[in-house]
Amino acid sequence: MNKVDAIKKTSIPGLLVLERPTYPDDRGFFHEVLRLSELSETGIDFKPVQWSHAVNKPGVIRGIHTEEWQKVVYPITGKLFAAYVDTREDSRTFGKVVTKIYDNTVKNSPHQAIYIPAGVGNSVCAIGDEPVHYMYLVSEYWDDTKAKGIAWDDPDLAIDWPVRKPILSERDKTNPTLRQLYPRKFK
Repeated sequence: MNKVDAIKKTSIPGLLVLERPTYPDDRGFFHEVLRLSELSETGIDFKPVQWSHAVNKPGVIRGIHTEEWQKVVYPITGKLFAAYVDTREDSRTFGKVVTKIYDNTVKNSPHQAIYIPAGVGNSVCAIGDEPVHYMYLVSEYWDDTKAKGIAWDDPDLAIDWPVRKPILSERDKTNPTLRQLYPRKFK
């Protein structure tokens, strides 16, 4: 498989869907999630330093987190709604939102990961009846003092969330809007 087949562009530059083949058999399946060499061939220098595993109960929204580091997120179980927001001030797609549903509850659904460049905000929302497990690699160690985010219900972004009364962290309840963070972009 070459990088053209495994890496798919989105309408936000640098936000890439990673979909390598899955090989099922009577024991289960094998799936290679990521090859750094393929990202490198697209001009991306990704050097992960931390690997994390998160679990969300149905109805939880995490984010929109906008830290200045790269991420590869890989949903493992359950059904997940994700929203990505370009917060890079110099980007021609500043403020653009891309949403995606990952559904690992459906047999033979494609196993996908997503590469998120620094400055693109990401969020996840667990939907369905079961918890969602996902793993992610990041290019910097977690530092709470660098944690940033945008209001999940920002009216300028108008994300059509699949839950109406989400479960949120205290931080995510009080994140500023994109307009509050970047007022010069809205003049």
